Amino acid sequence: MANDRPSSKFSNLNGQQPELMLSAVLHLMSHYHADSACPKLAGVIERHLQVLSDLPDLGPVLQATCQQLSQQWAALVALHRPAPPKTSVRERLARLLQAKRPAAPLPQ
Repeated sequence: MANDRPSSKFSNLNGQQPELMLSAVLHLMSHYHADSACPKLAGVIERHLQVLSDLPDLGPVLQATCQQLSQQWAALVALHRPAPPKTSVRERLARLLQAKRPAAPLPQ
């Protein structure tokens, strides 16, 4: 999710881009409630924090804080990611047997 890293499009815009990004992420975080967690919102928050941590105009302490929070939000996103559907032993065995069967010879 957080692999998309916008670079120059989030660089300084009239000296206000870092402040706008920080304002946006704080706003998003204020709408996230742990008891009614929204994985999509958590992902957006994580991406905003990651972009902020990569901004060269941000002070080193704020960059480090955003990086640390981004990692924490990424862990939360991963925790709420749905587990892959479980397959039964019979389904896994059938899949293995199908993969090992040689292709039938072509009729001549």
